[in-house]
Amino acid sequence: MQQLTKQISLIERIDQLVRLHATGTPEELAARLNISRAKLYRVIDVMKALEAPIVYDISRQSFMYEDEVRFKCGFYVKSLRENEAISINGGTIVMSSTIAFLFYHHRISC
Repeated sequence: MQQLTKQISLIERIDQLVRLHATGTPEELAARLNISRAKLYRVIDVMKALEAPIVYDISRQSFMYEDEVRFKCGFYVKSLRENEAISINGGTIVMSSTIAFLFYHHRISC
């Protein structure tokens, strides 16, 4: 489990640096992350397998995304409208004054 959380943290860090246009060359990025260049490319291959549109731009000497994306892995709470709640089992209704709020916990799989 610790290995998985390390891999996710590494992907999140690379994602952040790519979005900031701050990766530098593969050698610089690997040194910044304290990993080997080979491991960097293995992680980038994983990102590509997860459909990240990541490429290396030679003129900028930096990795970049071809499209605007962001990596997100974890859990979140999504508020649903009442008509959406009818079709979902397992929601919880919380009453506040006369307004009902419905929350549905949804798991994002990585």
